[in-house]
Amino acid sequence: MRIGVILKDGARRVGVVSGDGKSIRPFMLAADQARRGALAVIEYSIANGGELPPLEPHSFDLREAKLEAPLPVPRRNLWCVGRNYRAHARELETTVFKDNAPDPAAWPIFFTKAPETVIGPNDTVKLPGPLSAQIDYEAELTIVIGKGGKNISREEAMGHVYGYTIVNDVTARDVQMRHQQWDLGKSFDTFCPMGPWIVTADELDGTNTRVRCWVTTASGERELRQDAVTTDLIFDIPTLIETCSRGITLYPGDVIATGSPAGVGMGMTPPRYLQEGDSVRIEVDGLGVIENRFA
Repeated sequence: MRIGVILKDGARRVGVVSGDGKSIRPFMLAADQARRGALAVIEYSIANGGELPPLEPHSFDLREAKLEAPLPVPRRNLWCVGRNYRAHARELETTVFKDNAPDPAAWPIFFTKAPETVIGPNDTVKLPGPLSAQIDYEAELTIVIGKGGKNISREEAMGHVYGYTIVNDVTARDVQMRHQQWDLGKSFDTFCPMGPWIVTADELDGTNTRVRCWVTTASGERELRQDAVTTDLIFDIPTLIETCSRGITLYPGDVIATGSPAGVGMGMTPPRYLQEGDSVRIEVDGLGVIENRFA
């Protein structure tokens, strides 16, 4: 099942997206519930033994509505993982990690992005002007937590996954290095395009899917920059959930971005950062596509 969020006639609606991705049938939700996007559906399902809210009788054509992030109002910061593909870890060894290059196989590196970073799958990412000249992209499969918990074991972890979505972990590299931590350079407003919807775990095997990213320049030149399979993750999905939940309660609707493949702009020689008018397209097999312009 695909759970999507749209804005139509000034109202936010949450619904089931058709298999062909062309229409959406909304759930019967009050406006304050729909404001929270798919989180309202996840919480309803948990409270009602896996049942979904009732559906409205009619569907909407997605071409006649604005597709929003499936979690447009995250309950808190988004969890993210750094250096979780070996090739990506190697390409950054002489850049952001040149003065402190930890063993990428020792422990997962976690950081967070502020909720205000989240925008829709086709929205515009706002470049921060003089605040940064080194804006980078990172294509990531992202876990959406269903059943919450604390100190979750890796053996039980997959039972806590509600589904998956895509995020672009947009990063201001110079800010990231300047402050010697990651949150500020990752948390500018609009720096987390998300979508196009959530695909539930019964329909997508997130442990074995393909993540790709293309960059199209303002002049129209398109290039495949990232291409990897999630079987290549250094720390697999159960390990990420186990680690993130150690002493920390995970809640329904929490997200964990699993890390980005090699091919980011900072890792190129010379580095190739995003410019005004560029767009970034990310596709995850079995999930869908997001594409965002930078302006």
